[in-house]
Amino acid sequence: MDVISNSAPMISVVLPVYNGASYLRESIDCILVQSYSNFELLIIDDGSTDDSASIVSSFTDPRIRFYSQENKGLAATLNRGIALAKGAYIARQDQDDISLPDRLSKQVAFMETHPDCGMAGTWASILEEQKPTKRLHRHDADNLSLQFDLLFDNPFVHSSLMIRKTVFDEVGVYCTNPDRQPPEDYEMWSRVARKFRVANIPEVLHIYREVPQSMSRSGNNPFLQHLLKINVENLMWATGGRYSDQSLRDLAALIHGAYPQFSRKTSLGELISIVHDAAIALCDHAGTPYREIQEKVQYRVNNLRYHYYQARHLGFLGESGRRALAHIMRAGRKLVEKQWRLRVIR
Repeated sequence: MDVISNSAPMISVVLPVYNGASYLRESIDCILVQSYSNFELLIIDDGSTDDSASIVSSFTDPRIRFYSQENKGLAATLNRGIALAKGAYIARQDQDDISLPDRLSKQVAFMETHPDCGMAGTWASILEEQKPTKRLHRHDADNLSLQFDLLFDNPFVHSSLMIRKTVFDEVGVYCTNPDRQPPEDYEMWSRVARKFRVANIPEVLHIYREVPQSMSRSGNNPFLQHLLKINVENLMWATGGRYSDQSLRDLAALIHGAYPQFSRKTSLGELISIVHDAAIALCDHAGTPYREIQEKVQYRVNNLRYHYYQARHLGFLGESGRRALAHIMRAGRKLVEKQWRLRVIR
């Protein structure tokens, strides 16, 4: 057990709350029983109308600092937590998730032994509300794979992250522009990865709870449009501006199956070149041989070929139309196979 000093804590755990009464006590408890104890727990109630405030107030642990505010949204609340934080590391915790007892201990040990790493997440198991599942968030762990994944998707569990506080001095805090977030986490990690190495600890140290509504996904949510926009920015950065904005938008649209947004002006060959050039640039930036990411790049290219074919030839059908066509093709194949077997028997 670590001794709590009178000086600033090593870690500031930031826990934003918005109508989180259902699982809030469990979320706070799991932090207070961590095997690493030199932390402060910053809880910020973002205008809850349920019993969240009274639940937080029932805790008497001196490491808790509790603040309330009018509703400002997740990104703004996290930024307030960052501003209030005294620790060298900021750890995220969500109101409905659970950190396993050694999470903070293992993360701070990793960050102390990897001083060039700006942030580190963990693997997470998944709860469907209160029901355990066998599903895991088991993202890649190494810097290069994560840098490549970040071009297109978010390979981190937000509430599992520990971030060096000085990182925010370099890249800024969470974006609050409604034209860019959500996904506020993906937008943030993309900026971090352009300046720092990133990592996931390949061990389940967190439990992510899937609930019907979350703090960041309620209301009108143009998530896909923001996601595509950040994809384009990441690809533009990785390829050094060698490709047109239209080509990058087409690649992002196909990767996410947003066929109506594919212009059909960009050839498959150019789209594949973008993926390869981005990967090569990331390898050069990280000082890592291309062969270490070659298989991952090829998987993405194969996936891109599939979506290109769908968008060029079957995209007009829509999802239901493509399923119907696939059903017809399977039925036709079975009929041909049956007729062939009958000819053989005769």
